[in-house]
Parts: sequence; structure tokens; C-alpha cells
Amino acid sequence: MKKNSGQQILMMAKMRGEVDAHVIATELKMTKEGARQQLVKLHEEGLLEKCSKCIGVGRPNTYYSLSAQGMAKFPDTHADITVQLLKSVKSLLGENALELLISDREKSTYSRYADRLKGAKTIEDKLRKLSKVRSEEGYMAEWKKIDNSYLFIENHCPICAAATECQQFCRAELKNFKALLGPELTVERIQHILADEPRCVYKIQDQTNDSATD
Repeated sequence: MKKNSGQQILMMAKMRGEVDAHVIATELKMTKEGARQQLVKLHEEGLLEKCSKCIGVGRPNTYYSLSAQGMAKFPDTHADITVQLLKSVKSLLGENALELLISDREKSTYSRYADRLKGAKTIEDKLRKLSKVRSEEGYMAEWKKIDNSYLFIENHCPICAAATECQQFCRAELKNFKALLGPELTVERIQHILADEPRCVYKIQDQTNDSATD
């Protein structure tokens, strides 16, 4: 089903962190005044927060980002029941049982992702396939090349509540990314949703290229 302009704007704010009328007008092919009206409407509904920034000379520009109410439009998958189950496992069976549960999920996830990445030879191919499978699972994933490194970006976390309750999920995912992308690459998480940042971002570098330039 086609998204209306309000839904598209919320999606863009989620993906970019913040947007302004010029960006919305350009992306959605509408007038700047029409974009401004849509942003004001979403702000009045409590879905967007706004702030003014001076960039260069001239009047400050107004930027919009998702409010807590707007973030709630991108729900955590089965959040309440997942958190309750994690608490029950920890309470009834102990921390070791929880570690075993996370470890089992980590192995299962690695096996499934490795199958999807089969045949990928280059870093770009691996990141393209990894972005696809993670997006299918609700992580709104993308990747970019910047100079001699890559950024793997997840704009949403569909298991955020579970990860907040049990951060072993995040450690397991980072471990899987390192294994999937290969030992010649370094993978470092440089932004983290659980640290109140808008997305999770991983910086990926080829160690062999780094060594060659030293």
C-alpha cells in the first residue's frame, strides 16, 4: 500500500535523523511551502520535534526530527512479551541460562545470514546482501563507502526493548557481523541506539589496505 506524504516524511526523518522543508520538497516532489505545511502539521500532532540552526549566513533554518511519539510509529517487535520472557528466564533459570539462549540465537542467526551471503566476494557484495536481509527483518539497513572505509547503518532496531533489557543481543550481533564480513576487516560500532543515538552505525575497514598504506 502506498504511503501518504505524512508517513513518507516520518520515514525520512527516521532514516536521516532530521529533515527540513527543502529536503522534503526535493524528495517528495512538492513545493517548499507544501512541505513546510506537512512538517508543521506533524509537529502539531506531536510526531516531530523542531529546532533552528544557523548554517552559514542568513536566517536560521528549521529542522525536524522524530519525537518519542513519532518513534513509537516504528514499533519494537513483540516488545512487552519478549522483555517479560527474558526477565522470567533470568529469574527462574539464572544468568547462565540467558547466556545460553543468546548464544543459541547467535549461532542460528549466523548460519542463516551466512547462507544469504553465500557467493559474495567483495566487501560491497557482502554489505549489499547483509543490508537486504537486515532490512527484511525491520532494521532499515543501508551502507555507504566513505574514503577507505564503509559504514553499515541500521536506522531502526525492531528488538530495542529486548536489547535494552539484555545487551548481550547487541554484543552477539557485533560478533556475527565480524565473522560474516571476514577476519581481514575491522568492524567497530560507532553509534548505538541504546546510547540514545538515532541509529546504530558500524565502521568497517580493510586491515590489509591500512597496513599497505602505513
